[in-house]
Amino acid sequence: GFFSGIYCAEGVRAMREMLRSFRPDVVNIHNLYPFLSPAVLQACRQAGVPVVMTVHNYRLICPTGLFLRNDTACEQCLERGDEWPCLLHNCEGSLPRSLGYAARNAFARLRRYYLDNVDCYCCLTAFQREKLIEAGFDKAKIVVIRNYIQSPQATDDRSEEDTDSTPYIGYVGRLSREKGYDLLLDVAARQPQWQFRLAGEIRDSLPPLPKNVTLCGTLSKQELERFYDNASCIVLPSRCYEGFPMALLEAYAAGKPCIAPRHGAFPQLVGEGEEAAGLLFAPNDTAALERAIAQMLNNEEARHRMGQNARRNAQQHYSRERIVAEWNTLLQQLVSHSRA
Repeated sequence: GFFSGIYCAEGVRAMREMLRSFRPDVVNIHNLYPFLSPAVLQACRQAGVPVVMTVHNYRLICPTGLFLRNDTACEQCLERGDEWPCLLHNCEGSLPRSLGYAARNAFARLRRYYLDNVDCYCCLTAFQREKLIEAGFDKAKIVVIRNYIQSPQATDDRSEEDTDSTPYIGYVGRLSREKGYDLLLDVAARQPQWQFRLAGEIRDSLPPLPKNVTLCGTLSKQELERFYDNASCIVLPSRCYEGFPMALLEAYAAGKPCIAPRHGAFPQLVGEGEEAAGLLFAPNDTAALERAIAQMLNNEEARHRMGQNARRNAQQHYSRERIVAEWNTLLQQLVSHSRA
């Protein structure tokens, strides 16, 4: 509810009881809303237990967590250092919701719940880290540990029935406005000779679909691996900055290049030049997206090179072993420092 996001007494009591009974060495926070509230961070500090917060989005700075307004990137709350723009522009599309989101962020900021009670912020990308530093968070407390991917079964081991002879442009993710899936639908209408397949939960009321678009729904792990294998490339047309979409990592592990907007962490994740694992396009620009897809489809050699770069990225930078080792090192440092 409205007040539980600002201060959830039940959540604080539950956290204090857990700290007393379980006595953890460290607490890893992923999401505090709506059932805990940032007040539980103070309870951890009072119990002498260090806190590492995994930063999945931009909610520490932007009440909606997206840095998005009217379908374009917006950093007004960061620039002003407060939450007034969220209410002024009704960023949630409902004044009560916008007020609730702005109020809970403002309360946490004014009470310094994050600044005084979090020992380490674990960002998923360097871009997130830069934004936290811009917002006044202590850069000495901010580390970057990326998501990891478990490499799927090698393509060569799959049966022939797993392969699909019809090439298509793939999309993986929920079908909601901020994800920009509708840009793909616009491209599909303009390029009826290209095939598109969209996998993911439908959140929006969809318009009539072009005949060259297939909705695949929510896929099982094995179906999803087959989906990536048979795609020519994967497109992530997000209007928002995103945190670190797993669809990108899953595509990389399958050796598939990605097309993504030139904003947020995407330029860092996709790269440019000979080492790029895909292509970038101007955000929210259907024509630019169309050109990027055409460039990808029309140059098989470049597409193959980018796919190889993608797979190498997954193996070298995003392996489970590497990321687990980084987490172990961080947690040991926090525990050692706390005990000292």
